[in-house]
This record gives sequence, structure tokens and C-alpha cells, in this order.
Amino acid sequence: MKSSDTALLIVPGWNGSDADHWQSRWEGRLSTARRVEQADFARPDRGAWVATLQSAVAAAEKPVVLIAHSLGVLTAAHAAPGFPAGKVVGAFLVAPPDLETGPMEPLFASFCPVPRAALPFPTLLVASRTDPYCSYDAAEALAAAWGAELVDAGEAGHINPAAGFGPWPEGSMRLLGLLQSLG
Repeated sequence: MKSSDTALLIVPGWNGSDADHWQSRWEGRLSTARRVEQADFARPDRGAWVATLQSAVAAAEKPVVLIAHSLGVLTAAHAAPGFPAGKVVGAFLVAPPDLETGPMEPLFASFCPVPRAALPFPTLLVASRTDPYCSYDAAEALAAAWGAELVDAGEAGHINPAAGFGPWPEGSMRLLGLLQSLG
């Protein structure tokens, strides 16, 4: 499957993705990519974020591939049961936060508990061994629960601009691999 055959939905996390973020760069480069705009990226609310994502999926005119980062990953996992059957054909999930280990930040409490049901579409979960928001073991457990293929990004921090990931060509290649596997 080529990117032009899909609706690539960019699902940012908390505070959105600024212009230097790989999600924003991909959105600008990929003709069928569009950002799922939340009403308030600074004050995440699971119900509102999930409803917005489910609406974006339902409105897509092509098969959907999700491209989610951080809290956007958990938004996708919470939204998955409400997607129209067969509409989402794949997901590229990057740097999920671990909200269930350690002290809970009240701002993110509505996203707990984190869903553990298998996702009904092929999924790549890219995780770093040095992500300050999620241990590799926790990411590995999420991948197993979701039925996702886990990609070890090495010592890559939170896989965002602060960790040196603006263009992220390796990520582009992984996305391409996912798209090709979808046929």
C-alpha cells in the first residue's frame, strides 16, 4: 500500500507537535497526511480526544493509518473499539507514556487505566530504551497486550525534537515498511 492510498492521520500528544517535530514535518511532506486537531492540546481529556479521533477516522475517505506519538498513542488505544470496522488498516505508534507506574500526573488521569485489549489492525510500536516517560519494559508490555510489533529505537529519549528527532528518516523508513506490509 502506498501512502497515497491511505488517509494518514497524525495524532499528536500533549501540547501538540511543534513545527520541528517529526509528526509536523511528515504532515507537510505527505500529501494524504492530516493532523487530528484537539480542542485543547494543553489540557487533555480522554473523552474529548477519543471522540475527536473517532470522528476523524469516520470522516476519512480512504483506509486510515494512524501515526501517533506519546499521549496520542493512548488516545488511539482508547479510541480503537469505536472505529468503524475495517476503517483503520494500520497504526504507527511512537513513544507511549507509562501513566500507570509511579506518581500519577493529575492532568493525564482520565487516560487511565490504559487499555490492554489487542488492537484490531496491524501495529508497530516504536519505543526507546531511554524514554523518560516510559521504560522499555513497560512499552514491551503494551506491545504484547496490543498485539503490536515492537521496534527498539535504542537510546532515543522520547523520540521528539528535544531528543534530536526532527526529520527522523529512520522513522520514515519504518512507516514505509508498515505501509508496504499492508499490501
